Amino acid sequence: MASEQATASPAPKDPSTLFPLIEEAFKSTTLAPRWYLVTLASLVGGTEPLLAADLYTYLLTKPAYQTPSSRQALIRTIREALLKLVSLIGVCKPLEAILAIAKIERPEDRDYTFTRSNWSNDDANHARGMDWLEKIYTRDTEKTLGLFDAHKDFRWVSTEITYGLYLSDRQVLDDWDTEVVVLAGIMIQNLPLETAWHIRGSRRIGMSLEDVKAVMEGVRKVGEFMGTDLGRVPRAEDVEKEV
Repeated sequence: MASEQATASPAPKDPSTLFPLIEEAFKSTTLAPRWYLVTLASLVGGTEPLLAADLYTYLLTKPAYQTPSSRQALIRTIREALLKLVSLIGVCKPLEAILAIAKIERPEDRDYTFTRSNWSNDDANHARGMDWLEKIYTRDTEKTLGLFDAHKDFRWVSTEITYGLYLSDRQVLDDWDTEVVVLAGIMIQNLPLETAWHIRGSRRIGMSLEDVKAVMEGVRKVGEFMGTDLGRVPRAEDVEKEV
């Protein structure tokens, strides 16, 4: 009997041209410092969470990250973005990403802070979550939450966990950082409804239409790199009338 032939693994994707391309595209926008958050959320929310380590390595070549303290600040930002992504894509891909980075971190660059050590699902958590949710959804808040009237567990998850525990935490990422991560992390999954909600939400917290389009174009570049179909998501212009 002929022996079975092993199936060859596909060649690994090389991101060496992807990162400079996205970084350059953001230079003319007010979101320029956030280009890597768009890239990170798209890779991890897509099919390439392990490339978070390549992105981290690329960032370490930049003048801004040449000291241990600056690299500790960077990993706090990356870690918080990955934590927020847990609420959007599940835990496994963010775990793969942070552990891939951990393998190449220098000992002096490690950051041992623990942002949620005192978290409690209490009234303050609910209020914080609702405050951020209402900034994103404004006049559409109750209508949107009402979609879960027959599925109240999902309403609870949205207010107490997605927004209360994850998205409203401001110890590391600010409002714009958070919404950049959320929009990219949702869009890369080719989800039309939630992408539209967060195009609208990004505009409602003050991002310009051009800023939002830049985020979406960055996601599309990563999607093309991964071979990910984004045919279901709307254009930013399609949502503008709802802002």
